[in-house]
Amino acid sequence: MQTTSSGIPSDPHQSDAAPRSAAGPPSGPGGKRHRSLPWALIAGWVLLLLVAVPFAGKLEGVKRDTAVDYLPAGADSTQVARLQERLPGGDTIDLVLVYHRDGGLTDADRKAAGEKVAEVAGRHDIVGGQAPRAVPSKDGTTVMYPMALTGVTDEKERADAVKDVRAELASHPEGLSVQVGGPGALSADSQEVFASTDGTLMFATAGVVALLLIITYRSPLLWLVPLGVVGVAAMAAMAIVYGLVQGFDLVVTSMSSSIMTVLVFGAGTDYALLIVSRYREELRRHRAPYDAMREALRGCGPAVLASSGTVAAGLLCLLAADLNSSSGLGPVGAVGVVCALAAMMTLLPAVLVLLGRRVFWPLIPAYGSEPRATRRGFFEAMGASARHRPGAVLLGGAALLGALAIGVLNLPGDLKQDDTFTDKPESVAATRTLAHAYPDSSSQPISVMTRTTGADEVLRRARDTEGVARADRGRSGGGWTEIDVFPHGAPQSAGETATLHALRSGLVRVEDADAVVGGPSAQQLDLKDTNARDRMLVIPLVLIAVLLILAALLRSLVAPLVLVVAVVAVWGAAMGVGGLVFDPVFGFAGVDPGLPLLSFVFLVALGVDYGIFLMHRMREESLRGADVPDAAVTALRTTGGVIASAGLVLAATFAVLATLPMVMLVEMGFVVAVGVLLDTFLVRTYLVTSASLLLKRWVWWPGALFRRTPAPPSSSPSSGSSASGGQGGPFGPEGRPEPAVRGG
Repeated sequence: MQTTSSGIPSDPHQSDAAPRSAAGPPSGPGGKRHRSLPWALIAGWVLLLLVAVPFAGKLEGVKRDTAVDYLPAGADSTQVARLQERLPGGDTIDLVLVYHRDGGLTDADRKAAGEKVAEVAGRHDIVGGQAPRAVPSKDGTTVMYPMALTGVTDEKERADAVKDVRAELASHPEGLSVQVGGPGALSADSQEVFASTDGTLMFATAGVVALLLIITYRSPLLWLVPLGVVGVAAMAAMAIVYGLVQGFDLVVTSMSSSIMTVLVFGAGTDYALLIVSRYREELRRHRAPYDAMREALRGCGPAVLASSGTVAAGLLCLLAADLNSSSGLGPVGAVGVVCALAAMMTLLPAVLVLLGRRVFWPLIPAYGSEPRATRRGFFEAMGASARHRPGAVLLGGAALLGALAIGVLNLPGDLKQDDTFTDKPESVAATRTLAHAYPDSSSQPISVMTRTTGADEVLRRARDTEGVARADRGRSGGGWTEIDVFPHGAPQSAGETATLHALRSGLVRVEDADAVVGGPSAQQLDLKDTNARDRMLVIPLVLIAVLLILAALLRSLVAPLVLVVAVVAVWGAAMGVGGLVFDPVFGFAGVDPGLPLLSFVFLVALGVDYGIFLMHRMREESLRGADVPDAAVTALRTTGGVIASAGLVLAATFAVLATLPMVMLVEMGFVVAVGVLLDTFLVRTYLVTSASLLLKRWVWWPGALFRRTPAPPSSSPSSGSSASGGQGGPFGPEGRPEPAVRGG
C-alpha cells in the first residue's frame, strides 16, 4: 500500500479497508462545502480578532481595584467609603510618615525628620494647609506624622503622589529608617502589585500549557494549534468583558481578570484535548478529515457542551453573592468559559481539518489502521482492580479523602489586611513598625459617617465608648459629617474588633443620625461576615445548577448525585491539604475569607467536567447493550488518558496563580490544583468507577437504562467509538503511549 509523505493513503483502493458509509462521499456537491466551511469559520474568527484586539487592550484601563470594588454591596463599611468620596476633599489620600531607629531616635533624627516632613508638606496640597504634627512613641524609637494629601482625583494620580513622597523622603541620616504607610500607601502598593500580575500570568500560563501539550501530543506541530486557538479565545473574552464594562458598568478587578485568564487557558485546553483525541480516533475510520471531524464533534460535543455549561452556570451563581468581587467574578469567568467553548468547537476543528493528517506528525493516524494493543493499559489495570473489590476500593478512597479533610481544622485564622501580600511592601512594613511602637493606640482610625444634624451626639457617644482612645470631628458636606475614632487596640486585633462592635451597636441608637461605621478594619470584618452569608446562599445554588445539567445529560438522578458527592468530598480534602501547608510550609498568617466559596465553585464546576466525560462514555456503552460493570470499566479505559491529560493541564494552569504576589491567589491556585489532581487520579478513576460497579443499573435510576434489561453486546464494548475521546493524552488509547503509524 502506498502512502504520501504525510501518511495519507494514496492507494485508490484503500477506501475498501473500511466501510464506505463511514468514510463518507469523497466528492460531489458536499465536497465544496467541506472545503469552504473551514475557510469561512477561520475568516470569521480573523475578522472577530481584528475587532477584538483593540478593545481587549483597553480592558486594563477599566479595571477597578479600590476597596469598594471588593467590599460587600450592602455593608456599613461600603456605605462609609462611598460617602467619604462625596465629601469635600474626597480626593484625598491618608498617609503616615514613619521615622524609626532601633536604639532610639536622636535629637538629630527628630530635627531631620521635622525638616523633611515640612519640606514634603510644602510641595503638596495638605488637608488643613499646615505641616502634620509629630506623634512620638513612648519608647522613643519612633515618631509618626499623619498626613492627608488632597487634590488627587484618580487612582493613578494617588499612586504617583505616594511615589513622589517616598522619593522626597529617600535622603535621611544613616541608621534611620523612613517608611510611608497608611491607607493611601497600602492602596498604591496594591495597585502596583496588581499591575504586575497580568503580563506575568498570561506568559506563565501559556508557557505551562505549551509544555504540557508538547508532552501530551509528542508532536512538534500539533501543540501550536490548540495554544493558538486558546489565545484567540482569550483575546475575544477580554474584548467582550470590556464591552460589558462599557455597556453595563460591570466591575472587573485584577483578581477576576486573572482568574478569567486561567479559566480560558485551562478549560479551553481541556476541550481541545477531548476534541483532538476523538478526531484522531475518527481519522482511522474516515478518509476525509472533514468527515472525521464531523463525527468527532457529534461524539464528544454533548459532553463538552455539558462541561462548559456546568462551569458557566456555577460561575453565574456568584451573581447572587453580596460581595462585589465575587458577584463581578461570575459573569467575567462565564464569558471566558463561553469564549473558550466557541473557539474550540469552531475555530479549532476548522484549522485541524485544513491542516489534515500531517498536523499529527510523526504519530500520524492512517486511514483504516488500528492502534497496536500489546499489553494491558494503565487505566485498564485500574479498572480491573476496582472491579475486583469495588467495596474495599470505595471505602479506602473515602477514608483517604476524609483523613485529608481533617486538615481543615488546622487552617489559620482570617487573613489580615497587612498579610495579603506574599512579599511585604513598604506600607505593610510601616504598619508593623507602628504596631510595635504604639501598642496602646492605633494609627489607623475607625471612620464613622453620620448626618450632620446628629454629629455632636454621635461624637459624644463615640468618645464614651469602651476601647476608644480619642475621637475627632472631620470633614462635612452634603448633610454628612465624618468622625475619626482612634481605638486603643492595634488594627484588626481582638480589642479593636470589640470596639468596632461596640460602636456599631451604640451609635445606631442615635436618632436621626443614620450613623454607619467603616474604615479598613471594619471592611475586613464585613468581608468575613458577608463571605459567610454568601456561602450559605451560593453553594446550594451551585449544587442545584450542576445537578440539573447532569440530570439532563445523563437521564438519571443517581449518577449526578454520585458525581456531586464526589466533587464535594474533593473540595473538603483539598481545603484540608491547604490547612496542612498554608501556615507550616508557606508561612501564611491566615486564609482569605473568600477562599472557601470561590474554591468550592471552581472545584465543583470544573471537577464535574471529568465526571461528565466518564459517565457520558459509560452511558454510551450501556446504550449499546453492555451491563454497568462492563460499561464502567470500558469508560475508564477509553477516557482515562484524555481525562488525565486534561486534569494535569487544568491543575497546572491554576498552579500558575501561585506565582503571583497575592496570598489569596496563591491559596486559590493551590487548593484548586490539588483538588483537580485528587479528582483526576483518585475520585474519577477509582471512587466513581467503584460506586458505579456497586450500584449497577441503579446508577441510571429512574431513566430508561435503569428499566431496560441489558442484552449481551454483539461485539466488545471497546469496539465502538468513544463519546469523550479514547485516544488522547500521554497514556494513549489504553493508558500507554500510542505507536506511530505512518502507513496503512
